[in-house]
Order: sequence, then structure tokens, then C-alpha cells
Amino acid sequence: FAGEYIAIFFAIGCGFAGGGLRELCPKESIWHFSPFVFTSLHRRAWKMLRTVHVDWQVVLLLAPVGLELLRQAFGLRWHRLFYLPPPPGSPWVMAVILLATVLAVAIPIKTWNNARIEHRLQEQETLLLAAKIDALSNQINPHFLFNTLASISSLIRTQPETARMLIMKLSGILRRLMRSTDHFITLREEMESVDEYLDIEVVRFGPKLKVIKRISPDTLDAVVPSMILQPLVENSIKHGFSRKIGDGRITITTRRDEGRTIIEVHDDGLGMTEERLEQAFGHGIGLSNVNERLRTIYGAACQLELKSVPGQGTWASVAIPELALPERVTA
Repeated sequence: FAGEYIAIFFAIGCGFAGGGLRELCPKESIWHFSPFVFTSLHRRAWKMLRTVHVDWQVVLLLAPVGLELLRQAFGLRWHRLFYLPPPPGSPWVMAVILLATVLAVAIPIKTWNNARIEHRLQEQETLLLAAKIDALSNQINPHFLFNTLASISSLIRTQPETARMLIMKLSGILRRLMRSTDHFITLREEMESVDEYLDIEVVRFGPKLKVIKRISPDTLDAVVPSMILQPLVENSIKHGFSRKIGDGRITITTRRDEGRTIIEVHDDGLGMTEERLEQAFGHGIGLSNVNERLRTIYGAACQLELKSVPGQGTWASVAIPELALPERVTA
């Protein structure tokens, strides 16, 4: 409407020029484009001439400068295109116009590049977290397997039928572990896994081992890290009950408290001294693995808590923050 008939054709031409340059230029060179190329332009230009090698930073700099000079020429010749004419004899004004043109291209690219880098860093952190959780899970499954095989081996000579039944139960557990790639499951599924493990241990120890469950119904659908409860139960049996003379009892309790799911495992075994309690996370895989997974997933504030009284038993407790899980969370 202002009579600038050349504007639409010039804009289309700039679009084609930019698209063509984008196809020719390596993508990383575009993201690294900076107006500070001005400071080393003479060295870059000389290097291009000397090595006959294209410096795409120089090309990307010259492209908006060339288009701006072309706009100045069209505007001066036909007066049908908006442009900022510098006053006669003022080369510095023209230099400022060209600099502003380059900045109008370089600043948005820099802004998008920063956002792109942040997005990539977030993706890398997510992948690193998934890899770390997966590595810890892979570490704990062999630990469970070796301990269970040790339990079965002790029964092969004296109770071969019982050992055979335990092997069948163990194979069922291993099939379930191999089928599942989930890092998070419901507490209901975790309890089913623990029940399978306890079936093996109850057969091994017989009526000496009593298991009491105080499971609050409103916790069964809570989302928890997989294999988070079984190591606690295994640790109670191994360190609290296996060395005890006479009957033993393990109590598993779950409840809701201020938006968290509290899981407690208590045994009435031999207990631990203060010195052994302080070293609990440093010796063995089970407890240290659980603690490390909790800290990795939920942060340093979430960790496994241990209390023990010699002669009375040990309490292991975790508080899992509420986690929405509309779909399966997998690696």
C-alpha cells in the first residue's frame, strides 16, 4: 500500500537465499554463527584464500551483509523498497546498519542455540539417570540370585525334593525379572515379588520363620522403584534371622503419611551394634544399592533409614514420595 512493490519479491528472494545457504552449510556451523566473526574476519579471509577451503562462518557473515547492500542498491535505484539510507559521507552509519543487520540474524540463532543446548543437556541427564538406575538394578539382581542359589545348595543333599521345588520357584522369579524392564512398579507388584522370594525362604527355614504383613490397602497402588523392598527383606533374613537360635519374625508394614508411602521391615533378630550399623551401607550390595537408587531417583533427602538394638532386632524404613504414573515408566 505504500508503493514498495519490490518488497515482496525481495523478501521471497531472501527466503530462497537463506534456505539454499542452510542446505549447503553444515548444520553445526549455523549454530556456531556469531557476529564476533568480525574480529577475526581478516585472518579467516586470508586463510580461505591460502588454503582454498570454505570458512562457513565468513560465508554466513557475508550473506546478510550482501543482502543488506543489495537492499540499499534497490532502494536507492527504484525507491520502491524500504531501506535506511546513510547520510552522504557517513560510512560509519552504513557500518552500523550492516552490524545491526548481522545482529538481527545472529542473536536469534544464539538464543535458539542456547535453548537447544539446554534441551540436549536435559536429555543427557535423563539418559544418564536411566542408565544409572538400570546399572543399579542389574547389580542387585545377581546379588539376589547368588544368595538364593546358596540357600538352595544347602538343601540339595539333605532335602532334594525341597531343593527341586525351590529351583522351580526361583526359575519363576527369574522369568518375571527377565520379562520386566520397568524401573517403577506398583507396591502391589513389588509385594508379589517379595511373596515369591519369601516362599523360598519359608521352605528353607520351615516353621522357624514367621512373616507378618501389615499392608495398608491405600498403599498398594503407590508407585515405587522396582526391587526396592526385596533387598530389605533379604537383609533381615540373612543378618537378623539366619544366625539366630530359635524362631524369628519379620514384619512388613506399609502406610501413607503426608503424601508419602512409608515402607518398614522389622526383624526380631540379633540386631547390630552402633559400629556395625554405621558400616551397613559400606559392606554388601543390597542396602547400599537401595540407598543409592533412592538418592538417585528422588534426591539426597530421600534415603534408607536403619535403626537397630542388639538383641531386639533391626528396623529398615524408606519414605517414597508420591509419583504419578499414567503409563509404564521404562528405560
